Amino acid sequence: MKIVPYLLIAIRFIFAPIILSIAYFKGDESRFLILGLMYFGLFTDIFDGIIARKVGVSSEKLRRLDSQTDLIFWLSLGFAAYILSPELIQNKWKGILLIFVMEALCYIISIWKFGKETCTHAFLSKIWGLSLLIAFTYLIGFQQAGWAFYLTVILGFISHIDVILIVLILPKWQYDVPSSYHAWKIRNGKQRKKTIFFN
Repeated sequence: MKIVPYLLIAIRFIFAPIILSIAYFKGDESRFLILGLMYFGLFTDIFDGIIARKVGVSSEKLRRLDSQTDLIFWLSLGFAAYILSPELIQNKWKGILLIFVMEALCYIISIWKFGKETCTHAFLSKIWGLSLLIAFTYLIGFQQAGWAFYLTVILGFISHIDVILIVLILPKWQYDVPSSYHAWKIRNGKQRKKTIFFN
């Protein structure tokens, strides 16, 4: 069982090139297959953390691997959406650029301060992940943006602000910090660092 969390992360990593390949070679007929892989990928993301804690293998290495795999997985879905509906994505370039800039800022600030990438698994980031699921369902499955896209951009901006605040507030690098409020409590010695219920 101790290897299962790593296998679930590996599945998500392998899905990334598969998603890109079928989007490129299969085109429109691949839409619902990609959605199936997306939902299964989310399933692996939920359970890798749960199982890791159950069997006692949740560690910095695993959590960092999980975070970077998540980034690759969601990027592959973004590029797949562009391959399938380039005009739709191009029309929303401002919102997409904002998210890319915020993501880059999180990495730049964390590496500048701690020499490591972010790995907060914050609560707002989890909410944003669910909004991404909805937005990509609309974009890939039904070639629509609408409210789901704008909700994702708004939540993405807010969640990245929270991550940046976590990084700036923490006195030293830590993983699994639920919010900037928790980072403040850690900084002031009111809460010991611990792995919480997030996957």
